[in-house]
Formats: sequence, structure tokens, C-alpha cells
Amino acid sequence: MAYFLVKALLSGLIVAVVATVARRYPGLGALVASLPLISVLGMIWLWRDMPDPAIMASHARATFWFVLPSLPMFLLIPVLLERGWSFWLALLAGCALTVLLYSGMTWAAPRIGLRL
Repeated sequence: MAYFLVKALLSGLIVAVVATVARRYPGLGALVASLPLISVLGMIWLWRDMPDPAIMASHARATFWFVLPSLPMFLLIPVLLERGWSFWLALLAGCALTVLLYSGMTWAAPRIGLRL
């Protein structure tokens, strides 16, 4: 239980730092948010729990392929905000697009030889 709390606190701390930095320096906050810190921590936790190179390689590869469908959200949200959409609707639209693209990736991956 203590190990779980350490993981949760450290991961939450990263999110809090991003939010705090972004209030004063939006670009720097975006840079910190774009760093794969949570992915790296996730790999560290996974390796600690199960040090298996095949599982880690599979996890890292799948993470790469699942990052791609999330990227258009970061283009759609600013476009919608600049066109007068409310933040919550723009965020909802960005999340909906991401879910749609994740579904597409999950469907397409095995058809093009990717194992996610």
C-alpha cells in the first residue's frame, strides 16, 4: 500500500507542478507537460514490479502508437477556443476526437501488423 501511495503522490506532484508552472509561464508549462514523465515513471514502476524485457518493450512500443492519436487534440482545442468555443466544450470535443482516434488505432493496428 505504501508503494502505491508513493507512486500516486509522485505522479500527482508532476501534474500539480505542470499546472502551477503553466499559470505563470504557459510555454514552459506546456514543455513540462509534453515531457514523457508519466510514461517514464510508469515504465519504472512496471520494471520494478515485473522486470521482463519483452513486456517492457511491448509497453514502450504500444505507448508510442497510442501517443499519436492523442496529438490532434492539442491542435483542435486551441482552434476551437480561438473561434469562441467555451473551454469545456472545446475540451469535450478534443477528448471526443481522441477517443475516436484511439478507437481507430485499436481497430487498425492489428490489420497493419501492430501488436498493441
